[in-house]
This record gives sequence, C-alpha cells and structure tokens, in this order.
Amino acid sequence: MSNQEKNTTIPVFPPLRERGLLVILGGGESGVGTAILGKQKGYKVFVSDKGKISKKYKEVLVHNEIDFEENQHTESKILTADVVMKSPGIPDTIALVQKLLKKSIPVISEIEFAAQFTKATIIGITGSNGKTTTTLLTHHILKRAGLNVGVAGNIGDSFAQQVVEKSYTSYVLELSSFQLDGIVNFNSHIAILLNITPDHLDRYEYDFNKYIASKFRITKNQTASDYLIYDADDKAINNWLKENKTQAKLVPFSIEKELEYGAYIKDHHIIININKDKIKMPISTLSIKGKHNIKNAMAATMAAELLTIRKEFIKESLSSFEGAEHRLEEVAKINGIEYINDSKATNVNATFYALECMDKTTVWIVGGVDKGNDYNDLLPLVREKVKAIVCLGLDNDKIKNMFGNVVDIIVETAGAEEAVKVSHKLAERGETVLLSPACASFDLFDSYEDRGRQFKKAVRSL
Repeated sequence: MSNQEKNTTIPVFPPLRERGLLVILGGGESGVGTAILGKQKGYKVFVSDKGKISKKYKEVLVHNEIDFEENQHTESKILTADVVMKSPGIPDTIALVQKLLKKSIPVISEIEFAAQFTKATIIGITGSNGKTTTTLLTHHILKRAGLNVGVAGNIGDSFAQQVVEKSYTSYVLELSSFQLDGIVNFNSHIAILLNITPDHLDRYEYDFNKYIASKFRITKNQTASDYLIYDADDKAINNWLKENKTQAKLVPFSIEKELEYGAYIKDHHIIININKDKIKMPISTLSIKGKHNIKNAMAATMAAELLTIRKEFIKESLSSFEGAEHRLEEVAKINGIEYINDSKATNVNATFYALECMDKTTVWIVGGVDKGNDYNDLLPLVREKVKAIVCLGLDNDKIKNMFGNVVDIIVETAGAEEAVKVSHKLAERGETVLLSPACASFDLFDSYEDRGRQFKKAVRSL
C-alpha cells in the first residue's frame, strides 16, 4: 500500500472552525484556483512554486491577498500544513512530497479539494487518449440541451475557481491519472474510462499495472447509484474488471461486437441501448471522424442518455460539434497539400489513431520527449501510409532506428518552422502533412498547445 493510500484514513478537511493551513504546491491554473477557493472557505493559504509564477497568476494572488513564494519551497512552513494541494505536474516521488507523506499530512489534487464544496452532478472522464474530445463533446451536448454545465479538470479554467465564481449544477471534468492519484473522497456520478494504453510510464516506475490502477481510481468511490461507462474492446480495462470489483453500474461500449446493454455498431449505425427508447444514428452524421471518435461519441452519448437528455438534442449535437483544438485539426490546404495539427498526440496510441485516419500519402512530423514509447504498433501503418518522416525533437535516435528501414526519407529539424518548410518540400499535391508527435513537447516547446500553435503559424506563413 502506498503512502497516498494510507493517508485516505486521515480526516482531510476539518470543520470550518478548525480549518488551518492549506499549502498549495504550484502557482499555475489549478494552484491559484485552489488558493482562491481555500481562502473563501476559511483556510489560511500559502502558495509555493519551485519556479517562477507567471505575471497573470501573480496578479490574481496579489489581488486576493494570498501569501505566496516563487523560485523556492520553504520547507519549514510547508511542513506545518494541515492539508497540501499538489499541482498534477509534480511527481509523488520528490523529496518534499515524501516528507509531507511521512508526517501524515494529506497531499491531494485540486479536484479532491474543490469537489467537497459543490453539490453539482459530476461527469468525470479519463483514459489515455480521447479525454479532451469526449469532455468537450459531452459538455457540448449537455449545454445544447439547456443544462447549467461547466467544463474543467485538465482543461479550461480551474475547477476550484469555477466552484467559487459559478453556480453550475453539473460539471464535465477531464481527469488525468495524476489528478486521480490525488483523490480521497472525490466521486463522479458518471465516470467514463475511454481506454488504457501505456503512457506516462516514467511517473509509474515503468509499471503498466500501476498506471492502470491509477486510471481505475475514477471508480474508487462510486456507489451502486453511479455509472462506469467503459470501452468493452480494451484489453487492459477488461482484465482489471475481471479481477477487481466496482460498485458502479457498468455501461459498456464496443465497435467490435453487439451488446445487449450499452453502445455498439450495426449496419453503419451507432446503436445506444441503455434506456427503453433505443437511439440509432448513422455513423456518417458524426462531425468527428475515425474509429476512435466513434467510441468517444458513444461514451458522450451514453452519459447524456443517463442524464435523460432528449435524443434529438444528442443527435443534433453530434453533427454540430467542431472538435478539440490540436486534435486532428485541419489547418489549411496549400497547393493541394493538406496540413493537419495533431499536436495533442503525446503518446503512441494517439498517433496510431491519427495515422489510421489518414486516407492519403502522408509526410509525418514526429518526435519530442519520449516517455518510454514502443513504436512497434505503428510499423504497419507507417509502411502503408507514410512516405517521409520529419523529426521534431532533440533526440531522434529511437525514431530513426525504428523506421529507418521502412521509410526512405527521414529528416531532422530543430523547430516547427523548419519542420513545416521541410514537409512542404517533401509533400506533393494530393498528399497530407501530419503533425502527430507521439511524444511530449518539453524539449523544444512550452506545451503541446505551444507546439500546435507554432505549427499552425508556420503553415499559414508558407
């Protein structure tokens, strides 16, 4: 049992009259949002960031008269905390977090802290791939149907700050494994587990089973009145469910087999069979394309069905949804060459989906910070569809070694502008240039969003 698990028996949130020091590690979106909520709820609040806090967030802290420090962690103060909210980017393994856990000081995530202060219905969405698209699509359906619904978690404005400033009756939350690692009592009335493939293994001691367990924390506190929507085609999910129990009602979806209960495909239609009134929709009406997006649509649709949204709202929303930025985003068509931004593909499985969707000869831009990637699954798709590889990272040896005998042309570049110019020369009319890195972005870019924006800017400058 981990220290984090042991801490679940500690009373994390004392009554208001006893509320003491809330320390927040990390002065970004989740940290500053938690600070504002903590102050409103009567905690003494101290924000500590090992790096520099951006001007935007510093101004918010000063405006709200919240004590903070940057470029250091003052341990003498932090170790007196009654509860600590750790930003998701900080690993549990750092010395400071280990010291907190040894002192039995609860270390939790923003979603754990904020959820106790809202009575809103929560739809929580996790998975290795498709979280953002499914979160935005679910929010789109519920909002179009007239629900007073917010979107937060690993996307958009801080969940904690929205709890302070808004009065939403429902939230759709995108939840990363790092956020789920920091929960104690948090629960989603509807939990969606899209898929589990190896990702972030550097944070889980390169043990896939630890990563799987982290994802399944989304159902840890569910009861018999809650729902777990899951991919019945996913081997890792099925294996876990065979060996472990959840109290939630299981709601499966599949594109490989018909299901008596859940969502499946028949005769090029999506069939949703969870209420008395079946929903049947032609796949062709979905605004987002690809097998993975059929699954994302199934999951979002079943969440809406469980919230008794009328099927005409669901169908209209599925056809009008515009998709997530940086996820198979069509940027431009220049001289007959199509440019697609899939910068959010930060692991091999996400890139597999992207390459699977390509129906034209492709120049593939790939590379960045490798998180323990195994590229073998991509070999058949690369052989079939990719004519040239443009590397976009500081260390490309693994990519060159894997695909050097499969693709005739592999070029190394040092930035988005150069990668786009090289791709433009390599591609011909009727072909596609695909940015789908399969890697994190932090060697050359601030984030995958920064990488995607730089790619789009370079394309539009051609």
